[in-house]
Amino acid sequence: MQFLFMALFALGIVGVDQLTKYLTVANIPLYTDAPFLPGFLGLTYVQNTGAAFSMLEGQSWLFMLVFAVMTVLIFVEYFKHPLPFTKLERWCIAAIYGGGVGNVLDRVFRGYVVDMIKTEFIEFPVFNVADCFITCGCILLLVHLLFFNKAFWKEEKK
Repeated sequence: MQFLFMALFALGIVGVDQLTKYLTVANIPLYTDAPFLPGFLGLTYVQNTGAAFSMLEGQSWLFMLVFAVMTVLIFVEYFKHPLPFTKLERWCIAAIYGGGVGNVLDRVFRGYVVDMIKTEFIEFPVFNVADCFITCGCILLLVHLLFFNKAFWKEEKK
């Protein structure tokens, strides 16, 4: 049952991500700024053909391969060989996966990822909702694994 709730959570992330991307494409001309939270966040429609910060531009096959491998690993880990992840860590994995699905859908159907969130208080590349879930999920997962889940790092005694 927990897997179902995590899958629904990931689908919700995909839905919100795709909705924000649709609204961006429909309402903001390419490379045009739109005010959102003045002095904090703005909106800018950017087409990103790379990964984070446009690295590996044009390497969609690599992103698809990584995503396919991650999908297989999640199912194998959850159903065949569970690791000692906590519930929080599994929710983080669902957030990362949901963000990944959102960006993969863009790559498949558009050939690029729609980015739109622009920080105005610091110089930072434009990103999207999926990127937020991927980044926050990764950070929280790593922090929790490193500092709070001692069982994850213990070797099984045979």
